[in-house]
Amino acid sequence: MRFRLLLIALLCCLGAVAQQTITVDQLVEFMRSSIKLKTADSKVADSLKGTRLSQRLEDRVIEELQTEGLGTRTVSALRALAMASAKLPAPQAVKIDKPAAPVKEPGPSLEDQKKILEEAREYAMNYSKSLPNFICAQSTKQYDNNRMYGNVLAKLTYYEQREKYDTIMVNDKMTNTAYEKLGGSISTGEFGSMLVGIFDRQTQADFAWADWKTIHGNHKAYVFRFSVDQPHSRWQIEDRQSGTKISPAYNGFVWIDVKDNSVLAFTMKAVDLPSTFSITEADSRLDYDTVEISGNSFVLPTRAVMHLVSARSDQKNEISFHNYQKYSADATLKFDEPVEDTPPKK
Repeated sequence: MRFRLLLIALLCCLGAVAQQTITVDQLVEFMRSSIKLKTADSKVADSLKGTRLSQRLEDRVIEELQTEGLGTRTVSALRALAMASAKLPAPQAVKIDKPAAPVKEPGPSLEDQKKILEEAREYAMNYSKSLPNFICAQSTKQYDNNRMYGNVLAKLTYYEQREKYDTIMVNDKMTNTAYEKLGGSISTGEFGSMLVGIFDRQTQADFAWADWKTIHGNHKAYVFRFSVDQPHSRWQIEDRQSGTKISPAYNGFVWIDVKDNSVLAFTMKAVDLPSTFSITEADSRLDYDTVEISGNSFVLPTRAVMHLVSARSDQKNEISFHNYQKYSADATLKFDEPVEDTPPKK
């Protein structure tokens, strides 16, 4: 009963946020309360509509809240607030330090961190080879300036470590349009290449310990922050209107399962984008979870978010992977399971 009353009080406070101008400190306090009470990501994001800040919201504050467990929709809403507040004065002191805990579990020793990262690297480099041949459904909800304009359903075939996408429906209408020719932003590479791009030694990513987190409900994870400089970047971003492509420097976080050092999720955020490139902001997140195919368990992508900002638009794709089935030449994609409309759990 006490928890429910606290939740109701939080939602009332969040509703009030949208009706007034608040400081960054107040915003951080509300966000942390929502994380603690496990308020639905969609509700927290909706509560931020109409919110005005009296100070500039900086990316580092958003990234810190994201590592603490903030949902993807709320993170997108905060990035919109950051853009709207870009010309406001910076707060003198933003409370981004994690709340003090009675007992803080120390991080692994430097020697153990190296071992964890080496085992995660081996996992990443062999990930594609460990996957079976399968088919699944990929659902993509496309947003532009927070307005949903596209709902794409595609058949994804994974055969001999290669991905093939076949469009089935766009906005609930059957279509034969090639996946690569669809309008708006599209995403590929979730089944190994993005992961390899982070962990391959040739990428020379710089890793540093961040924190412990529980992800996807019950998976305790090591969290490392990482950065990749531009000369070694394999992440390719394309402005589809002009056809211009770049490989930017980027940083992010990776969640590694303490049980077997498998990768449970990672984020990527582009930095130092060229002023001549039309896209001014780019970030993404990919979540993995255990999926059963023909009675065997595999760790496979379940959710992804891709976000691109330019002078023309603020585009976001929310992607879900479902209905995994073993591949065969005559395999037919079935849709007997409902598609959940919930964000990735932290």
